[in-house]
Formats: sequence, C-alpha cells, structure tokens
Amino acid sequence: MKVLTVCGLGQGTSLILKMNVETALNEKNIKADVEHMDVSAASSTPADYVVTSSELADSLKDHSGKVVIVKNYFDMEEINQAVEENFTSS
Repeated sequence: MKVLTVCGLGQGTSLILKMNVETALNEKNIKADVEHMDVSAASSTPADYVVTSSELADSLKDHSGKVVIVKNYFDMEEINQAVEENFTSS
C-alpha cells in the first residue's frame, strides 16, 4: 500500500505527518510505503491513500487514492483514529 502525506510546500509539516502516520500504521501492523510531498506533486503521484488537511483536500479531489483529512498533524489521537477509520491492511 502506498500513502502520501501532503502539505502546501512538501517540507516540514508533511514530514511530521509522515512520521506520525507511519507510527499509527505500525501500531496497527499495517504495512505501507509512506512518502511526504507538496500538493502539486501529490496530485500526479499514484497512491492508495492521501493524508492531508481539509484546506488542501479540494485540490486532491480527483486523486485516484482515498483522501483522508487530518486537522492537526501533531495530534496522534486524531491520526490514530483516522488510520483506524480509513485504512485497511493489505
């Protein structure tokens, strides 16, 4: 499974989100390749899931992967809940 974590510039916040999503996935024994990037690159990068903010989700509405919205990239409780509700192991 491939997961993209996305912020506006693809630098700091998407990297933090990547690390937190990896932690949440690992805790649930879900194997995934997680990459962080900016919204422009993400729009043309194939993936099963895209984790991003509600502000950027509209830019990714045509993405082939499932877009998962996270309000706070630092909130592990929210990220764990998003993973539990949206991801399936494969």
